Amino acid sequence: MAGIEIDDTTRDRLQALADAAGLTLDAYLAQVAEEKQRERAMAEGAEIFRTVTSAPETVAAFDAEYGDPAQDTRVSRAA
Repeated sequence: MAGIEIDDTTRDRLQALADAAGLTLDAYLAQVAEEKQRERAMAEGAEIFRTVTSAPETVAAFDAEYGDPAQDTRVSRAA
């Protein structure tokens, strides 16, 4: 952990977590960083999805391209 200074209590807590995971502290912190990046990307993607799907012009464009399922008058029947 060159270049990072943390207090002993925090380091001990992180080391205990790393030990429990069977990893070195450096490997554990790298894994945590990757997980946090993935969480952030998922949150950003979810927010973008909500924004896009709530825009009436996006819904209208989708309906124009693929059809509006609410306007589909076909009846689905089991074979």
